[in-house]
Amino acid sequence: MSLYQSSFRVRHECPYRELSERYPDLTIREWYLSDCQVLEITATEAPTEELLEDVERLGDVLHRSVDTTGLHVVTQSCLCSLEDSIIERFESHNCLYQPPTVHRQGWEHYSVVAFDEADVRALLAELDDDRDIELLSKTAIEEQHVPHSMLAPVDRLFADLTDRQLAALQLALERGYYEQPRAVSIRELAEGTSVARSTFEEHLRKAENKLLTNAGEFLRLVTATSTTDPLGVEAGQQAGGTAD
Repeated sequence: MSLYQSSFRVRHECPYRELSERYPDLTIREWYLSDCQVLEITATEAPTEELLEDVERLGDVLHRSVDTTGLHVVTQSCLCSLEDSIIERFESHNCLYQPPTVHRQGWEHYSVVAFDEADVRALLAELDDDRDIELLSKTAIEEQHVPHSMLAPVDRLFADLTDRQLAALQLALERGYYEQPRAVSIRELAEGTSVARSTFEEHLRKAENKLLTNAGEFLRLVTATSTTDPLGVEAGQQAGGTAD
């Protein structure tokens, strides 16, 4: 059995698409949550004040980095209603949506996977009735080559993390704690908060442990079909067994 992966772009009324049309250098990646959207907005050139103002109006800014090399903003927004949305149309045609949606130069880019090529054709025909659409690619994927990780929801990576643990992880990431060499120490991170150093470190270590534990499920999916041993684990085990 084969799956069918299709990539296409559409053009219709949407504030994110329209913003990408006004600013051709802009790329907006959109993830859907239960009651809002999370947007990652990037540009490779230094943004104008007009662009920054337009971005601010999209929603609550969770992160912003602006310098001469470009723009990187993460926002939480609720501008586009999901009622009768394109995502619901995917589901009605038994097509699996692969996030994120990418808004670029006035187009919305989507990718879906279906178990029947007829479902893909029906979906594209319905979308063509009320919006501009261009099919970019449609390929058959052999079952054994399908990456299982495409079915894994991203929010499961952060399951069971508390608000403080998430905040500690985000602060450490933004301040360069995970860079090599580290740009900041645990003590310096804690000094920028209202909690003690030991308390901050506890939040951070628990966040790291939970995140890696959750990611382990997806890591096993990604490496399940690999036949390589890049670290020479098997050779090391055999050498150890010989030594015993």
